[in-house]
Amino acid sequence: MQQSIVIGICQMQVQTDKSVNLHKAEKMVQQAADKGANLVILPEVFHAPYETAGFRHYAEIFPGPSTEMLSRAAARHNICLVGGSIIELDTEGKIYNSSYTFGPSGELLGKHRKVHLFDVDGVITFKESDVITPGHDLTIVDYQGFRFGVLICYDIRFPEWSRALALEGAKLIVVPGAFNMSSGPSFWELMMRTRAIDNQVYVAAASPARNLNSSYHAWGHSMIVDPWGKILSEAGTGEEVITSAFDPVYFEKVRREMPLLKHRRCDLYELKYDRHPK
Repeated sequence: MQQSIVIGICQMQVQTDKSVNLHKAEKMVQQAADKGANLVILPEVFHAPYETAGFRHYAEIFPGPSTEMLSRAAARHNICLVGGSIIELDTEGKIYNSSYTFGPSGELLGKHRKVHLFDVDGVITFKESDVITPGHDLTIVDYQGFRFGVLICYDIRFPEWSRALALEGAKLIVVPGAFNMSSGPSFWELMMRTRAIDNQVYVAAASPARNLNSSYHAWGHSMIVDPWGKILSEAGTGEEVITSAFDPVYFEKVRREMPLLKHRRCDLYELKYDRHPK
């Protein structure tokens, strides 16, 4: 039986000192749990500055300090904790932008490696692929009868990936993301609300708080959106914890009254994907 789900997002400001970031993350997770959240989400690359030049310096092999903290915090507060993302170093020396999810016993429930890498050259120039290796898996997490999917930032720009999560039974899409001061005001809210409406799911998007002393300025405005596209809770630009409940009755009502996914014309088009490609 599915338990009641209260989503909590920790919009934290990231510093250059990893130990400071881990301490702050642990403290904000506690604040979210104290507010009644049992599915708590941290932002993208919460343990390090979002700067490709420093990614290898902050990278960790699993298990490492960041994932050990996440496991410990999940168990301490008896929650499901989506650890935003960290820079992961594998045994072959490859680096990934990876999100680890831990359950209420501190167990690892899932890992998502960012699939779509952020390479842009316009208002800002940023090339994640200079150091990051892309992931390949569609990531579904089952938590006490509740199924959700995990994307990381730029993954949300590709509607096929969100639709695949919905087709796999996800009722919520979790998006740790660090949109910037160009893409943020243009696309952040629009993307989250659109994906929620398109797939009739809840969307929880966790941004870092804005830090004007860093080279990369995050947009902020973490939010929780319902399947009708309504923003249930939204942060500002500073550090903040927001919460909102997943309403299973409303979720089913939206899908019953407008059965969008059932109305797809699979005789005319189809979406092909592999959850675990070789």
